[in-house]
Amino acid sequence: MNKLYDQDYFAWTQDQADVLRRRSATEIDWDNLLDEVESLGRTQRRELHNRLVILLSHILKWERQPELRSRSWSVTIATQQKQIADLMEESPSLKSALPETY
Repeated sequence: MNKLYDQDYFAWTQDQADVLRRRSATEIDWDNLLDEVESLGRTQRRELHNRLVILLSHILKWERQPELRSRSWSVTIATQQKQIADLMEESPSLKSALPETY
């Protein structure tokens, strides 16, 4: 199973999805599947962090450089606020990651 994971990640994901659908516990690549599930959580936390950085940097620009304000800045602020809200709605437990993010 590790060989497929190392040689063809996409094929491995499809195989593991099939194994899970069939509920065949003996065929699950437990170590790699665990790593991938943990990675999904880290990816969401990283996305939250990146969106917050973009939002805060544009808010700071907006506040500190009023002469340079542009529609693109306001659109970016609104977009990031919406995306952060969507992310938090999709994964409410990410709220607990906020102190770690900053």
